[in-house]
Amino acid sequence: MAEAIALAIENVAQGGGPFGCVIVKNGKVIARGVNRVTQTNDPTAHAEVVAIRAACEALADFQLSGCELYTSCEPCPMCMAAVYWARPDRVYFGATKQDAAHAGFDDSMIYEEFALPYEKRRIPMRQIGQVEALQAFAAWAKSPNKVRY
Repeated sequence: MAEAIALAIENVAQGGGPFGCVIVKNGKVIARGVNRVTQTNDPTAHAEVVAIRAACEALADFQLSGCELYTSCEPCPMCMAAVYWARPDRVYFGATKQDAAHAGFDDSMIYEEFALPYEKRRIPMRQIGQVEALQAFAAWAKSPNKVRY
């Protein structure tokens, strides 16, 4: 955790966001990540996502079984989803989402939006092309080359 927090502090000094993440397997750090959103103009470049990408590349696997993730702050909704998809054994976090909100990183609106019907969300959403889109799932079901995840 100390390294994740140190990465966050160092990233602030370099003009980045106050978030750091370290992924450990068998007691060894296999990946690190810091918030790179503004440096890369990538809204998905949160510390956890950056670290998960690096860890998966290092392990040549899309899952992080046997790994522990240490992050300087409780993961946001996007990062939490990425954590669940990556499936590490455990997550440790420092600051809470409430602490992040007090610092200006408030994700409560996103949680609220998830609960709303599509048509009432801030970004209008409408389902179209469902029948055609289902063809991709039919192709997946028939594919002998699929890798389940």
